[in-house]
Amino acid sequence: MLVNHILEELFAVIVDRRENPRPGSYTARLFAAGEDEILKKVGEEAMEVILAAKGQGDERLTAEVADLCYHLLVLLAARGLTPADVEAELTRRRR
Repeated sequence: MLVNHILEELFAVIVDRRENPRPGSYTARLFAAGEDEILKKVGEEAMEVILAAKGQGDERLTAEVADLCYHLLVLLAARGLTPADVEAELTRRRR
């Protein structure tokens, strides 16, 4: 699935930035700022998804969902989790 592929690629980049921080990298800055800052960004992005869905159009909604997905992947990486952990939980719930 194409979506799964891009999320896997993005997660690999996120993990790389965690393990090999690069100057100027937003992702590396998030990891350096710590989990509270990452959680703050997840909350902000979740609110932006809601606002976009309430009248900012589908293009804006799509962009905000992408931002939220990115920040959720950063949170997973910060906690030592992976998208596979989420996939396993979704699979478990499907049964």
